[in-house]
Amino acid sequence: MTDATELTRRTVLTIGGTGALGGALVLTGCAADGSTPTETDATASTTPPASADAAPSTEPGADAGAGAGAAGIAALSEVPVGGSIAVEIDGEPALLAQPEAGRVVAYSAICTHQQCVVAAAGDVFECPCHGSVFEAATGNVMQGPALDPLNPIEVRVEGDQVVAGS
Repeated sequence: MTDATELTRRTVLTIGGTGALGGALVLTGCAADGSTPTETDATASTTPPASADAAPSTEPGADAGAGAGAAGIAALSEVPVGGSIAVEIDGEPALLAQPEAGRVVAYSAICTHQQCVVAAAGDVFECPCHGSVFEAATGNVMQGPALDPLNPIEVRVEGDQVVAGS
């Protein structure tokens, strides 16, 4: 009456293992190295972003108002000496560091490895995606996989404000 094929334990395990391996291979194609990175909660700015209409240009050498009336990115007192903070400049994530009192440097917060948003972590910047670490004072790579330093953004101290431009 039935023409059933007998399935042995070995056959069932072989079919199941092959299916699992095929599924794993498909998911491997979606792994982090082939995906587009996204911003994580750990990298969210702790400083209110500058308003879009008041934020100066982030282009190196850009004139941010040559003094009078230049909009501040952050108050100098918000950037700890020997430390760093995350900010936004023209709606883009950026990092400010004050390696020594009165000298502030800024870098794009976009990791040069796979464009994840890098977080301020004291005297270093850390990429949460793949573990790259950058020196806050210079933007240079301290630990890979990133090979290139963070892109600098020209800033200056004007009174008690950090403003964009040279």
